[in-house]
Amino acid sequence: MKDIIFDELKQNMEKGLQALEKSFNKVRTGRASLSLLDGIKVDYYGTPTPLNQVATLSVPESRLILISPWDTSALNAVEKAIQKSDLGLVPNNDGKIIRISIPPLTEDRRKELVKVVRKMAEESKVKLRNARRDANEEFKTLKKGNDISEDQMHDYQEQVQKMTDSYIAKAEGILGEKEKEIMEI
Repeated sequence: MKDIIFDELKQNMEKGLQALEKSFNKVRTGRASLSLLDGIKVDYYGTPTPLNQVATLSVPESRLILISPWDTSALNAVEKAIQKSDLGLVPNNDGKIIRISIPPLTEDRRKELVKVVRKMAEESKVKLRNARRDANEEFKTLKKGNDISEDQMHDYQEQVQKMTDSYIAKAEGILGEKEKEIMEI
């Protein structure tokens, strides 16, 4: 039973870190990244379709994204979808390809983005702590059912705390990398 609880805890904490990394990928850093366009849906023949399923996406330079729709009739729909997104990106349509130039971030905007990613990291750490709480509650339940002793429960809770501390440290490391990337000029 103990192994099941620890496996579940580890899975939940891994998912928490993956979600943090995924949310960080959507934060604009002044560098072109295809992950900025994740979640953009294009109205393709009346069906909301992910952008990467209607076009080839590439990053030829550090501040430029190229979008080449496979069907040129979808060019305007792709352009509208990018404009409707709340990313603040301005697509330039030349009739065949859409170019998105990523402007450099101002110092104030960089500081705002650092605050945003810190908030995301804190939310992630709260999720990690909630996973810890759930695991500890399961051990308390086992103890109440006399399936484990008091000493075993305390040992398991210490292990849970060590695991939580290591995942929080990983989240802090991911945050540090993202802050460094944002503040880079």
